[in-house]
Amino acid sequence: MVDVTRRQFLKLSGATAATLAVVELGFNPDKAKAATKELKIERSTVTPTICQYCSVGCGILVHVKDNDVVYSEGDPDHPINRGTLCSKGSSLRQIYTTDRRIEKPMYRAPGSDRWEEKEWDWALDRIAENIKKTRDDSFVVNESGMPVNRTEALASLGGASLENEECYMIQKFMRGLGVTYLEHQARI
Repeated sequence: MVDVTRRQFLKLSGATAATLAVVELGFNPDKAKAATKELKIERSTVTPTICQYCSVGCGILVHVKDNDVVYSEGDPDHPINRGTLCSKGSSLRQIYTTDRRIEKPMYRAPGSDRWEEKEWDWALDRIAENIKKTRDDSFVVNESGMPVNRTEALASLGGASLENEECYMIQKFMRGLGVTYLEHQARI
């Protein structure tokens, strides 16, 4: 014979009654869980992309609905991260949805106290002009006065979000400009 106190009997009876009530009502927690997951991304377009934070190259699935990013998650079919993401990769959606996101180049003229929006073509042309002018004005000359196609007025600093291929291309581009000061965040 089982020795059960009155309190234990009432607890067991209540738990049994609650379980039977849930089962009889047809409540299936697995179905409810699946339905809530579908609601977030229902009728959204899924676009695979690569995380921009570091050079690991984790795969991310971005869900877009009505021209807005509604959800992002790790790509379970991606060979690098297999669906997992670090805290930075998990917050990728916030980059797109924040109201502080800058969508155009910002320029502050010399002596000005405010920033102004500029078009991309203007900004790229301005950068190219400044690089060319600085390079041409600062070419190192040897003892005989001949330029040696090297400048010490420009420098390049790479970051951890660059992949090997991007670093290689940047290094080749900078060497072509005559830049001698090439560094990378990983070395510093």
